[in-house]
Amino acid sequence: MLDSFNDLSRVLQAFIACLFTWSITALGASIVFFFKKVNKTLMDALLGFAAGVMIAASFFSLISPALEMAKELKMTSWLVISLGFLSGGILLFIGDKFYNYLSKLRKNENNSKTKRCFMLISSITLHNIPEGLAVGVAFGSLAYSITGSTLNSALALAFGIGLQNFPEGSAISLPLRREGYTRGKAFFYGQLSGVVEPIAAVIGALLVLKIKLILPFLLAFAAGAMIYVVVEELIPESQTNKKKDLMALFTILGFMVMMILDVALT
Repeated sequence: MLDSFNDLSRVLQAFIACLFTWSITALGASIVFFFKKVNKTLMDALLGFAAGVMIAASFFSLISPALEMAKELKMTSWLVISLGFLSGGILLFIGDKFYNYLSKLRKNENNSKTKRCFMLISSITLHNIPEGLAVGVAFGSLAYSITGSTLNSALALAFGIGLQNFPEGSAISLPLRREGYTRGKAFFYGQLSGVVEPIAAVIGALLVLKIKLILPFLLAFAAGAMIYVVVEELIPESQTNKKKDLMALFTILGFMVMMILDVALT
């Protein structure tokens, strides 16, 4: 089976690999179907867990590999990563202010909830774009015999990204369910964040050498966007619960789970 896969074009390999990562995102989002009733304490705990997942993903999935890649490409790693991280945060900040402005014009009572959901989906989707590009670059690099590029390493990268996408899918669907979305809609938006990965993988494989030059910046950019959402929306919301200390423990648990998935499986 592996031989048949190896005979495929590098672009098709990257696409298939990220179909796997997308399917795991959808699997994580499907958790929302197992909750019959929304309990505030439970959902606040899951919101805190999602915050921990996103914090860990920001470093282990994005910033750390971005630093390594920047060094390999002989870049000033700290400068590239800092600019990317700051740009991601500023983009979400501007989007936040713009949304608040539109909210005042519409005078909609549900604007705060809608904004929180929109930012959550946007940040994780941004996170998935460079992950898809990374998989595409990994497979595309095989055509150029780049040092350290092997089919096994590319498959391992896709496998690791896929497994750590599981909590990311639930990190969207569960908070959306908490905000009153139906299970179907919460699942749809949760899995939708992973759709960009196969698309980005194809782009990465087609433009492997050019994309690789900007990938460190894109990785850091996504990290900055995720941290902004965590600090601005997720943690403050989870801390509205009376059991604040317990919510904090769930954030730590989310970080730990994501760290294990990233470190052990990539």
